[in-house]
Amino acid sequence: MVRLTSCPSKGCRLRRWNRSLAVAGLFVALCVPSFAVAATVRVAVAANFTEAAKAIAAAFAAKTGDTAELSFGSTGTLYTQISQNAPFAVFLAADDARPKKAVAEKLGVPGTVFTYAIGKIVLYSTDPDRVTGAETLKAGNFDRIAIANPLTAPYGAAAVAAMRALGVYDALEPKLVRGTNIAQTFQFVQTGNAELGFVALAQVAGNESGSLWKVPADLYPPIRQDAVLLENGRDSKTAKAFLDFLKGPEAAAIIRRFGYDTDD
Repeated sequence: MVRLTSCPSKGCRLRRWNRSLAVAGLFVALCVPSFAVAATVRVAVAANFTEAAKAIAAAFAAKTGDTAELSFGSTGTLYTQISQNAPFAVFLAADDARPKKAVAEKLGVPGTVFTYAIGKIVLYSTDPDRVTGAETLKAGNFDRIAIANPLTAPYGAAAVAAMRALGVYDALEPKLVRGTNIAQTFQFVQTGNAELGFVALAQVAGNESGSLWKVPADLYPPIRQDAVLLENGRDSKTAKAFLDFLKGPEAAAIIRRFGYDTDD
């Protein structure tokens, strides 16, 4: 027969108390959820992709709890900032040249470049009767036409290529108003500083006012917009997670909704 005995000594009672605390502590540790601290990734984004990037960042935050801090500008300007050690972890360019250049110049991580969107240009005016097609450019019945700076903004280079293909560039060159990026170019048209302008389709997607002409894709080189993980983000799980999200179906649906094509 087993005899149960009490433990009247103070030391025994203390040992029991310590064991109870240990069990209670383990119970609390198992029952109380741990809360991960939200992380932030800094992303340099080409100006044409502004609204789409905001929507993607919101979806990324909703899914992961992490934040994508976006900075917008022309691709050329952003690249200059990156080359001067701006603290960006991810670069979403408006072309496919600069992300590759970033890798070549050891600013980007090899093997991380991919096309996230394919852009389109349109000729746009707030005047519903202004733009009817290529004939609008050939007639030249306007004083100012806006384009993004073709030296730093791929959408500006595409606009120049389209005008050259149509044989109207030399006649229209004196009328060109150049924005520092496609966002400023769109603003020129919206505010009336130019009667019309070449802007990104994404900027007027869903806009029922004004008039526009979707420039045929065979008039300008494809605007393949590439992304790259920068050296500043090489060890960032959040930066890599953002790029993985950008490659996924949820981001692709957002990108197409804003008037871009995707590779898939």
